[in-house]
Amino acid sequence: MTSGPRLGGERRLDLASAYLSGADRYARVRPGYPAGIVDWIVPDDAADAADVGAGTGIFTGLLADRGLRVSAVDPSEAMLAVLSRQLPGVPVILGTAEESFLPTAAVDLVTLAQAWHWCDHPAAAAEAARVLRPSGRLAVVWNQLDVSRPWVHRLSRIMHAGDVYSPAYRPEFGSLFAPPEELLIRWTQELTVSDVVDLARSRSYYRRASPELRARVEANLLWYLTDHLAFAPDARLELPYYTHAWRATKNAVEECAPQRYI
Repeated sequence: MTSGPRLGGERRLDLASAYLSGADRYARVRPGYPAGIVDWIVPDDAADAADVGAGTGIFTGLLADRGLRVSAVDPSEAMLAVLSRQLPGVPVILGTAEESFLPTAAVDLVTLAQAWHWCDHPAAAAEAARVLRPSGRLAVVWNQLDVSRPWVHRLSRIMHAGDVYSPAYRPEFGSLFAPPEELLIRWTQELTVSDVVDLARSRSYYRRASPELRARVEANLLWYLTDHLAFAPDARLELPYYTHAWRATKNAVEECAPQRYI
């Protein structure tokens, strides 16, 4: 089993704080999700869902489009403000995966899209189990650049993309949930050269960097795309991604072993 990144609590919160602003750019250039992923995640009988770490609502909107009553939870007021403009009918809650402020047994589905790596995993799973109804579902999903292609691998290094999970990574939800099932879909996102630069600007590494380091990242990107790869400045790139999703059903109370968190 391949383990995921082991960020300490302070380091994790420091990195995550970079996303507390820049919401409009994030919403414009961050990749969406394949329809097949969403169809696979949503239970047939689900009525209510909570999208935790909702950000600007990229995944939230896909849940709402399927007729679910969705609540969006995120620690960033700026992100939630963008979400509310785009999805005015979705209630928003200022909270985290570990403390969502949702009622107990309120939803049939809890999703974390592009947010699992920011969480304290045992605490997030316990909170999801609390807010889920019996036999409810927890699902986590993330996009990653397909660095199996050499030009994308080098691009990700210049961008400091921070894609943290290999295809072999398996999340652990603990004894509160049945063993998770997985689905992986490969797809592409079309972006202009300037969009790719904005994609780098939306990353945590860039947002926490000094002005000098930001300028160097942008210059290196433009050199790589327009000089080395010879894309025209107005060219549209097919940026390859894979989306990895995991889903697990909440165990019945009698099946849940006591858990201790240290």
